[in-house]
Amino acid sequence: MKIKYELEYTINTSPNILYNRLSTPEGLSEWFADNVNLNKGKYTFIWEGTEQDASILQRKSNKFIRFHWEDDEDDDAFFEFRIHTDELTGDVALLITDFAEEDEKDDAIDLWDTQISELKHTIGL
Repeated sequence: MKIKYELEYTINTSPNILYNRLSTPEGLSEWFADNVNLNKGKYTFIWEGTEQDASILQRKSNKFIRFHWEDDEDDDAFFEFRIHTDELTGDVALLITDFAEEDEKDDAIDLWDTQISELKHTIGL
């Protein structure tokens, strides 16, 4: 059974710039996958020749986007990027919600850490 976990990364850029990197094929292919295609609302993520399809469950511009892997048998599982701006400091944080098997969670978190480092690099942080 998969367990839900959440990660938070401070990414000081505008929510608009960040959302573009999280929601468009061009933005996602800069840091999340080798290539990303969008066809009829379905995103195809490509890593080293392997394809994985995801659909969007929900989204709100410059706030969040939630995907579901098409081949995931767990209908409740998803991965979500949520942008949070601190009202006092103005700091922008990226909150990631994902699901993983208990014994794969640490590896999944390491992978997110690597991906987010790449994301920050593409933004110039």
